[in-house]
Amino acid sequence: AALGGNIRVGLEDSVWAGKGKLAKSNAEQVLLARKIIEGLGMEVATPDEAREILSLKGGDKVAF
Repeated sequence: AALGGNIRVGLEDSVWAGKGKLAKSNAEQVLLARKIIEGLGMEVATPDEAREILSLKGGDKVAF
């Protein structure tokens, strides 16, 4: 993130929420990542901004 890239978090990538601490949920990992990013003085994209950056349609525009 500090070099301009994107980050990804989730239990499918890592089960940890700190040294020796298992994450309770993806949400816990997202909150930790957000704290780090904001601590660096950066902003986290909103869901709509992330969809635009990644060229995703969003759930309301697909026929699932």
